[in-house]
Amino acid sequence: MSADAVKGFTLAWRYSLFASLATLANLGAQRLVIDRGGLAVALVVGTGVGLVVKYALDKRWIFRDGEGGLAAHRRKFSLYTLMGLVTTLVFWGTETLFWAVWGTDFMREVGAVIGLTVGYIVKFNLDKRFVFVPVRGQAA
Repeated sequence: MSADAVKGFTLAWRYSLFASLATLANLGAQRLVIDRGGLAVALVVGTGVGLVVKYALDKRWIFRDGEGGLAAHRRKFSLYTLMGLVTTLVFWGTETLFWAVWGTDFMREVGAVIGLTVGYIVKFNLDKRFVFVPVRGQAA
């Protein structure tokens, strides 16, 4: 196996692991609030928790972004969030569809996992192209 293939496999494995961790954080947060706030509140809270977890992991371990400072974090987190808006609609739509069709928490979460998986694949490509672009003079 070539060095590039190993690097690609490692990146894909790591990204999948982090997507899974963010998904678990998202669904865990949803479970904490769904009975008190309903599905809409659970979606928003879960998405916020998952977003922060995934940003921190992606910045450091996927895109190896060493740029620091409040201005850089604010700019990148804003772009990261913006790239996630479309993919979040995919996730919310799939989760809500599964909830509406089957009406069970289990199937709602199956829909969430499917929606998040599709969303994360799209999001990786958007983040790579628009968010974590190396600053001039910074190693890629």
